[in-house]
Amino acid sequence: MNKDTIIGFVLIALVLIGFSWYNQPSAEQIEAARKQDSIATALRDNAAKKQQADEAARRAQAEAAALNDSNALFFSALKGESKPIVLKNEKVELTFSTKGGAISKAIIKDFEDVNDKMGVTLFDEKTQQMNFMLAGKNENIITQDLYFTPSNVSDSTVTMTAQASNGGSLVLDYKLGKDYLLHFTVQANGLSGIFAPNYKEMDIEWNDLARQQEKGFMFENRYSTLTYKEKNGGTDYLSETSEKIDEKVEETLDWVAFKNQFFSAALIAKDDFAANSLMTSIPQQKGSGYLKQFGAKLKTAFDPSGVRPSEFEMYLGPNDFRLIKRVEEQSTFGKDLDLEQLVWLGWPLFRIINRWFTLYLFDWLTSWGFSMGIVLILITLLLKAITFPMVKKSYMSSAKMRVLKPKLDEATKQYDKPEDQMKKQQEMMSLYSKYGVSPLSGCLPMLIQMPIWIAMFNFVPNAIQLRRQAFLWIDDLSTYDPIVEWNANIWGIGDHLSLTCILFCVSNVLYSYMTMRQQRDQMVGAQAEQMKMMQWMMYLMPVMFFFMFNDYSSGLNFYYFISLFFSAAIMWLLRKTTNDEKLLAALEAKYQENKNNPNKKTSGLAARLEAMQKQAEELQRQRMNQQKK
Repeated sequence: MNKDTIIGFVLIALVLIGFSWYNQPSAEQIEAARKQDSIATALRDNAAKKQQADEAARRAQAEAAALNDSNALFFSALKGESKPIVLKNEKVELTFSTKGGAISKAIIKDFEDVNDKMGVTLFDEKTQQMNFMLAGKNENIITQDLYFTPSNVSDSTVTMTAQASNGGSLVLDYKLGKDYLLHFTVQANGLSGIFAPNYKEMDIEWNDLARQQEKGFMFENRYSTLTYKEKNGGTDYLSETSEKIDEKVEETLDWVAFKNQFFSAALIAKDDFAANSLMTSIPQQKGSGYLKQFGAKLKTAFDPSGVRPSEFEMYLGPNDFRLIKRVEEQSTFGKDLDLEQLVWLGWPLFRIINRWFTLYLFDWLTSWGFSMGIVLILITLLLKAITFPMVKKSYMSSAKMRVLKPKLDEATKQYDKPEDQMKKQQEMMSLYSKYGVSPLSGCLPMLIQMPIWIAMFNFVPNAIQLRRQAFLWIDDLSTYDPIVEWNANIWGIGDHLSLTCILFCVSNVLYSYMTMRQQRDQMVGAQAEQMKMMQWMMYLMPVMFFFMFNDYSSGLNFYYFISLFFSAAIMWLLRKTTNDEKLLAALEAKYQENKNNPNKKTSGLAARLEAMQKQAEELQRQRMNQQKK
């Protein structure tokens, strides 16, 4: 890697740092934003209270109207008692309410919650509502207003029936599968006369105030999204950070999911959700115990005759790639649901790496019963072993440039003037070519390893296998590992210091120092002085990483720390085992071989630089001729 390449990387780093700094708000802006957030929160609270009051008033009005009109279709179903009905298996426990007839609470049994108790409450009746609405010619049927009678009750089945005064009924039939998949139907019996002849769609409103399930609010909030799957396309999601209210999604959808970092509730329609669904995602305040307010207003097919029920499935479980793939096979809809997309593995290139390499490697290592910390170490060692030949080749290229440095200094000392830099570069490339050295080969390992680093950046934070897993001093590899915590929020740092983040940044400084020293040892003339000036810039990168990664999972920081530690160890080992005298002798032999072959043409970068030099000289000659005229 030559000086220009290093300058390029430094400039990229400076642009990133400068952009991050430029976009950070001032103290006044932070205070204004805080006040604005407080106002927005108050407005949302008032709006929520008003909505609840309006809803209560609407229900009271509907019940009063029904009581005053004994001819109302669901007169008897507007009165009753709310009772819980529980369906359960070894994986989940689902509670249904006879008021509304829908699921009101979901507990994932085989995972610990944030308080170390078994059972993660995905949602409950206070925060989640699912409402089915049918528009009749004279009156609307709204399931939230109705009391249902349960029948066919077992651990895995329940049928909820709301009886109509005309002898018809609205039936919600539920069947829980063997693990995380719930099958259910909505069917109207004997009610076709109350609907318009062309009525073919029902409305669904689904709302949930997503609970904070992990210790790190900022990190979990970043990975909690309202996600949906297009019928003939991929998945998409609403912004994780900005507020979206009734955002229109124009595509037809297979499913909609309210997704936390490690757990999801996904609603799937056999007959699709019609285009122009309205989606809502409102980020919540830290300390509220909640992440986002999710909402979905959907439409799907409905048969008023009751011959064909509207069919749905719900996935209520962990974001585990392999597990979701197995559960998806239990679906009876015959669709390619791609529910495993709930596990974020990165953008296409990095997703391919994680999907077809990291996942298999992770599964193989975990099958041996290793702890998750050991698995991360073994993954690091295997990746280092795979990339070692390229790393060695890169190092040997740098070592060759280092042992040739005295010769290059001597050969290019006459080109120290600024206007002679092109000639100097041309002479250096020519000498490198004669000695059989390729300066660009030093960049290859970095280019190869960078996609792996980014792939792991996406994989580790979303690996539910790391959740609640301890290793050494780390209590939970899926969240930060604080050595110091405080109540106030400090800009850029938060309310804690993460030990693995500090180790990662310190190892990054060490590795940067070793890399810079290696580069400096091979620089010629003024380049070495320029390298000294760039050192402090290179050390800014670990500082930037500290502010970025202090909130990240300790598992990711630990992986990066171990990776850099082994990279530094490999570099040190190669340096100790390289005999500079033998290497120089081999280069001299290559030089003599090329010298004895005068017909050999310059190629590669040296040839391009030579062509550029000739073009520059020709342009300079033309300018001088014009000046003479």
